[in-house]
Amino acid sequence: MKLIKENNIATTIIFGGLLIITFLMAFNSYFYISRQNEMLEKSIQDTKDAYIVSERQLIRREVDSIIDLIRFKRSILSKYDEESYKEELKEWIRNIRFGTNRKNYIFVYEIKSYSGGKKFAKMLVNANRPDLEGKYISDEYEDANGKKFRKEFLKEIDIYGYAFVDYMYKKLDSDEVRPKVSYFRLYPHWDWVIGAGAYLDGIDDEIAIKKASLKKSVQMDITTAVFFFLFFSAVASAFAIFFGKQIEKVLKLKNLQVQNKTKELQKLNRNLAKRVKDELQKSREQEQLLIQKSKFIALGEMISNIAHQWRQPLSELSAIMMTLKFKYSFGKLEKEDMEKKSKEAENLLEYMSKTIDDFREFFMPSKERKIFFIKDAIDSVINIIGTTVKNKNITLHVEVPKNEKTYGRRSEFEQAILNLITNAKNILINKNIKNPQIHIDLYSDANYTYLSIEDNAGGIEADPIEKIFEPYYTTREKSGGTGIGLYMSKLIIEKSMDGILVAKNSKFGAIFTVRLKKVD
Repeated sequence: MKLIKENNIATTIIFGGLLIITFLMAFNSYFYISRQNEMLEKSIQDTKDAYIVSERQLIRREVDSIIDLIRFKRSILSKYDEESYKEELKEWIRNIRFGTNRKNYIFVYEIKSYSGGKKFAKMLVNANRPDLEGKYISDEYEDANGKKFRKEFLKEIDIYGYAFVDYMYKKLDSDEVRPKVSYFRLYPHWDWVIGAGAYLDGIDDEIAIKKASLKKSVQMDITTAVFFFLFFSAVASAFAIFFGKQIEKVLKLKNLQVQNKTKELQKLNRNLAKRVKDELQKSREQEQLLIQKSKFIALGEMISNIAHQWRQPLSELSAIMMTLKFKYSFGKLEKEDMEKKSKEAENLLEYMSKTIDDFREFFMPSKERKIFFIKDAIDSVINIIGTTVKNKNITLHVEVPKNEKTYGRRSEFEQAILNLITNAKNILINKNIKNPQIHIDLYSDANYTYLSIEDNAGGIEADPIEKIFEPYYTTREKSGGTGIGLYMSKLIIEKSMDGILVAKNSKFGAIFTVRLKKVD
């Protein structure tokens, strides 16, 4: 079913535009809100990191200041006064409070074993856990999350002399357990570890403020997006209605024009079919005329060749007759001489008869394709044209194996080969080439057999070289060339032999190569 028709284009454009705008606005809103949430998460994380860094600096400053004070006092006290000072110091540390809510405190361990254990240290000061003061503590103690934070800070103090450790611990004056960051520093002269911690409650208030600010910002952005959506939807709808109506008018006009053009095209097609049929018929008739003309030209060549073929055997027959007549008139005609001369006359007549047979087979129409030996066809052509070529002092080199076969119409194949050899002969004669030669070679590969006919007349001057196969194209107008021979040869090789005929120039002249399908 077609969703878009000519009568609903405007409506389709309107609703399609609204749908696209709605989708884009929804996508943008989702993307924007997702982006804001990502920014919030990053902001919260940054706030947490900054808050933790701030609290670490605070507790480190408190602990380091106490260590510095101990070092100063110890440097000016005697050994007796030092023990007394330890007690005063513990009491003083027990009462220290710092931080925003004054809830942070200082605690002190005395390390008994740096390798840890159940009694690795004694708790000296802990305002949050006075019940542990003076008692041994274990490094196996776990916080609410199962973290053995005492093992962790002991390991780092042994390496660095100080440690930052995060863990869960109950708040001062409360049973509530909250996350806490603590700083531990070793005062090695007394094996004291002085530490301080800060609870991370304050960060929750800052995160709540961030979330409230973002929520307000997102609501404002959504309100703005809805406003722009409605505004642009109204504008888009107005434009869609206007342009939809205009498009409907244009389409109606184009539809009318298409209908008119369709009618004209249908009429033209009817006339064109008849014209194509007539032109094809004319083309077939023209092709037949070319074939007939080619055959008439070949016939003239053949008659000339037969005249050359018969001139010598006729002369020899005349000489035999004169010899017999002369001997008979003088009564010297012996039986042996009679049999010998009769045999010579029979050979000459057989040779002339063979020429007539080749001539007859050459022009005998053959519609049937069959397998034949290529050498037999080449020999038949050479038997017809060989004497003419020899009389023009042209050397003919033939290298054609006896066992190569092909499939097609033999008589037409012979006509094509005769045209190619005759073309080479005429070029050599017209250019007055010294030591003129024609090479006929046959070779093959796994799939094809190749027959090449090469002359030494200097090559073909046509550019591109394929033009020589066009009908009526010739480079021998002055010598009577018609431009049909090569055209007919290519036509015969392609249509009657299912082969390919190509031409190219070599170092010495032109090479025509016939490629045929190999037959086993």
